[in-house]
Amino acid sequence: MARIAGVNIPDNKQVWVSLTYIYGIGPKTSYDILKAAAVEPSLRVKDLTDNEVSKIQDAITANYTIEGDLQRTVTDNIKRLKDINAYRGFRHKANLPVRGQRTRTNARTKRGKKITVGGTAKRAPTKT
Repeated sequence: MARIAGVNIPDNKQVWVSLTYIYGIGPKTSYDILKAAAVEPSLRVKDLTDNEVSKIQDAITANYTIEGDLQRTVTDNIKRLKDINAYRGFRHKANLPVRGQRTRTNARTKRGKKITVGGTAKRAPTKT
């Protein structure tokens, strides 16, 4: 496995797909990196030379924030929103959707597994 930006990327996949295994790099960014490094996107990672791997690494470090630095930036932005008591920060604190989605139905991904509230079923009348 080749190691780029501290991440082991799969050998048997095409280079543009393998680069998406790095946090912060998607398909479009992957193609842009390969264009800047002058590497054919359809090549397999196992067929890359050391020179090509170093060109890709240099293109990534020069132009993109990835992995730990990007995660730290995102975490700091969310923490800032919470600290200044912004509406979006409150939504993050409450584990609710942040970008205006409805919560009466759906929103299961953010809110977690459905919890049924007891006492909603009709009870049979009891003799007294």
